[in-house]
Amino acid sequence: MRYMKPQNKSVLIISILIPLAIGSLSALISGNMSMYSSLNKPSFSPPAYIFSVVWTFLYILMGISSYLIFVSGNASSGKALILYGIQLFVNFCWSIIFFGFSQYLLAFLWLILLIILIILMIQQFYKINPVAAYLQIPYLLWCIFAAILNYTILMLN
Repeated sequence: MRYMKPQNKSVLIISILIPLAIGSLSALISGNMSMYSSLNKPSFSPPAYIFSVVWTFLYILMGISSYLIFVSGNASSGKALILYGIQLFVNFCWSIIFFGFSQYLLAFLWLILLIILIILMIQQFYKINPVAAYLQIPYLLWCIFAAILNYTILMLN
């Protein structure tokens, strides 16, 4: 295994902390996540505690992935990281739309936008570092599942 310079360790840690902080801030602003238990949900809806576990894991993968792009030295990494930042902002807003404002239709449409952005980001990342792209696949799959869940909740409520 190649030795990692101390400044690269710091960049890796910061890269992981950014999505974790953004996710935590979104959850904090959303506030009313307890309302989820009162919603009519489909049978395939996971228990509420699963969401924080999965999102923590996904945010860590996102951070590692963005780190790989950041340190790649590739001329396209700036463009790819801007797309990463945009999708992270869209991700940030979804919880606020769904939990904070209970706007299930808008949240569903917002998730479709997020899924499109994730696909575009994966394509950009793949050109720079395929591993960085592969690390985003669980995030994409989870967001597709979230969109199906969101749509079903919209229909049931």
